[in-house]
Amino acid sequence: MIRPAIFLSPTDAARELGVSAKALRLYEERGLLSPSRTQAGWRTYGPAEMARAREIVALRALGLSLAQVDRVLRGDEAEGLEATLAAHQASLEARLHATSATIQRVQELRQRIAAGAAPTASELAGLQQDPEEIAAAFVLPWPWGGERFELRALKPIIFLTGPLFSGKTKLAMLIAETTPGAVFIGLDRTVASSLEAPASAVARTMAWLVEDGATASDTLSILVRALEAAEPTTLVFDLIEQGLDEATQLALMAHLRRRGPRAAPVVLMTRSVAILDLASVQPNEAIILCPANHSPPIYVTPHTGAAGYEATASCLAPPVVRARTEGVIAMRPPAA
Repeated sequence: MIRPAIFLSPTDAARELGVSAKALRLYEERGLLSPSRTQAGWRTYGPAEMARAREIVALRALGLSLAQVDRVLRGDEAEGLEATLAAHQASLEARLHATSATIQRVQELRQRIAAGAAPTASELAGLQQDPEEIAAAFVLPWPWGGERFELRALKPIIFLTGPLFSGKTKLAMLIAETTPGAVFIGLDRTVASSLEAPASAVARTMAWLVEDGATASDTLSILVRALEAAEPTTLVFDLIEQGLDEATQLALMAHLRRRGPRAAPVVLMTRSVAILDLASVQPNEAIILCPANHSPPIYVTPHTGAAGYEATASCLAPPVVRARTEGVIAMRPPAA
């Protein structure tokens, strides 16, 4: 008996692929994927489209730009694959190193058991996952109530968001002040402009971004200069989307996720769904929410129903909406 082919909606297809529906639309716009259409004109993804989409997602996970993905799918000679594969190898080696360290701890515990010494509960629990170190800790000043905030292990990408007057800018500055080797890059980007970065690295990354759909601009070039700088070790950006159109924001996020494990961690303050797409947040990334009414900042898990998830989603808007208020500073009216 031949089973009928299963056709998925964009939402279901994206969920099965582990990407956002927005990513599928982007692949379609770039000519990489052509979903079928129902009689009513709705997009639908059958077995062939899903197989093609899985290839695209896998190639993107390797760090290929959309143009590189296109060339690989067409069988053309792909340019720039050496650097991409080198970064992927470095990532794999970092994971291997972490796994080897865990295996070593297991062996040590087995030797202790053989010698008659039982391991502690914390030692056994530590085998399941590495405990997160505290990268920075400080007391939250006014307008908070003096609560203690702990920045967990610095992940490659940390998103920071919140509504107006929630204190997210102040929190970003505190993170930069208390994290060793970190620097806060404000909206004027003057700090980023002063950082030293190899011109060849900046040019290479700019070319990758443009190939991935970004719009070349001085603003983007300054951000790339900061990302390619040898120092500082951690970058904290105020509204990373400022001055970047949607295509550029999407390309920038793809680039940040393709960097090797030795890249400087970045804290991205944002209110753009193109930067913080909750459906695309990866396990090695983190979200910090500054709630309304100056409640203490919290870590948010990117899953529907998780504490703070809906509040985080309500803080984000498409770039076209965010552009309407670009440069506008919210002010509290003076007391009468």
